[in-house]
This record gives sequence, structure tokens and C-alpha cells, in this order.
Amino acid sequence: MNKTTEKIPTWSLGYIINGDTTGLTDEEIRMIDKWQSEWNVQVVSPLTDEEGKAQPYFSHYPLFGPPAEVEDCEILYTNDNI
Repeated sequence: MNKTTEKIPTWSLGYIINGDTTGLTDEEIRMIDKWQSEWNVQVVSPLTDEEGKAQPYFSHYPLFGPPAEVEDCEILYTNDNI
């Protein structure tokens, strides 16, 4: 199992964590599914402060997709070729 911290777009977290596709286009869903499949993602966990709150911020370079508001997330994955 590999572990990394990455900038994940906030618009994608509902789908990644809960499987909720509300508000996502088919293209966005395909983009997320492709990333999860390529990395063989097991767990995506947003990092939080002492009070359990996430700290979203804007990034020009999220892990996937165009520039967006992101959250730092701990990713557990099994693809050793990343």
C-alpha cells in the first residue's frame, strides 16, 4: 500500500467519498474514475485541522481537472507504477 497527500478538487469529493454524482458531468465522472482506476485508489481522506474542519484553497494544479478549489487529501493506493 502506498500513501501520498494530493490536491483533490472539492467538486469531486462527494463522488469520491460517497458515490454521489449530483452536479457532476459525465466527463467529470469519467475523469475521476480514470484516476481511481489508474492508481488503484483504496482510500481518499481529506486532511482536517484540530477541530475536524477541512481547509479548502484554490490551486492552479489540482491532481486532475482544471484549476479549482481543492482540499489536501491523504490517498492510499496500490499501483506501484505511479
